[in-house]
Amino acid sequence: MMTPVLTTEAFAALGGPSLVYVRPIKAAEVIASTSPMQRGDFEFEPDQILYAVHRADGERLAVLTDRDAAMAAALAHELAPVSVH
Repeated sequence: MMTPVLTTEAFAALGGPSLVYVRPIKAAEVIASTSPMQRGDFEFEPDQILYAVHRADGERLAVLTDRDAAMAAALAHELAPVSVH
């Protein structure tokens, strides 16, 4: 049996517009993908673990320093967070 392959749009439609996922990421990924202006005064160690909130289509919405804060931020914005490991 083959595993179905979903397009980004089909995956996003599964949970509707409110589904987001929270996943751990290394600060190096954030540093590499953002400008110093976007990071502001925050200082990160490249190996530091942060938690990113993503829309179902993969767009990163926010990065927080701990998982509980990431989940709470999603809930505060009336989103339905799920964890991705």
